[in-house]
Amino acid sequence: MLRAMLNRDSNYEGVFFFAVKTTGIFCRPTCAARKPKPENVVYFATPDEALAAGFRPCKRCQPLAHQNDTPEWARALLHELDQAPEKRWTDGQLRVRSIDPTRARRWFKNQFGMTFHNYARARRLGLAFKHLIAGENLDVAAFDHGYESVSGFRDAFQQRFGTTPGRGRSSKMIVFTRIPTCLGPMIAGATHEGICLLEFVDRPSLTKEIEQLKSRYRYALCPGENRHLEQLREELESYFLGRLQKFTVGLSLPGTKFQRSVWYALQSIPYGTTCSYKQLANAIGHPNAARAVGRANGENRVAILVPCHRVIKSDGSLSGYGGGKVRKRFLLDHERNVVQLEQQYSIA
Repeated sequence: MLRAMLNRDSNYEGVFFFAVKTTGIFCRPTCAARKPKPENVVYFATPDEALAAGFRPCKRCQPLAHQNDTPEWARALLHELDQAPEKRWTDGQLRVRSIDPTRARRWFKNQFGMTFHNYARARRLGLAFKHLIAGENLDVAAFDHGYESVSGFRDAFQQRFGTTPGRGRSSKMIVFTRIPTCLGPMIAGATHEGICLLEFVDRPSLTKEIEQLKSRYRYALCPGENRHLEQLREELESYFLGRLQKFTVGLSLPGTKFQRSVWYALQSIPYGTTCSYKQLANAIGHPNAARAVGRANGENRVAILVPCHRVIKSDGSLSGYGGGKVRKRFLLDHERNVVQLEQQYSIA
């Protein structure tokens, strides 16, 4: 915890809070304030424990607020984008809403990997793309989504998706969005069939996974929403509250036959339990393929729903996890605690 505090490690957001005895203030592990001397620091699992010990919340990092809440100005902006995705935005329109364009650019770049204006442009193109796939006329798709000319629409479409609108009609599309969780924001993507991507935004291989979906499986990605993402948001919230143990949202898992066999087997590991790579290899009928199973486990693009966090080493120790070992431990402890509480109540 000391190392995480000193390094402002975002992997520990929601896992612990630290308080400074000399100031009487408690903070998140990522607080940007000047770091105190280690001998003056005490740690707590929750903000409530820090408050009960007499510490005050830091005004800078605001530990009482949900650490991954979308800021109010960003939430209002995203809502407006959803209501009018065809709208063209300028910095002046942001300033009218008391939003600093630089702040908006940085926040969207951090959360979505693109600036606000690129996000809004991709949102418009994605909606137009969806209508083209559904058979809408090219001219209608262009003018209905904020473009002043068909040629301008063609150029923007090809720059974004790497193909022409005509060829794009036969393409497959993934819409993606940001979902805050108690362990950090996640990027979720879905086809019309189901969820195909769910990763923490700071996962190192996220960019590689997205590029693979685009290059190997020929998906076009753009920001947006669909019914699967709406259901996922609700189910993830219930999961972290300990109210849901089995996800029912649809899944779309492009991969090799072997990868899919591993991913389907992962979904059969009971909530609150673990298994080893060797046990998983036996379960899919490849007892000598533990190493390959481990590789397929690491290539899973849908965290939590396809519970690769439930696979550990044969000696019981934690193995690597794309979201970080701290999150893996949190997820395993969370599920075990829920199961233990259920057993205690059933006995009572």
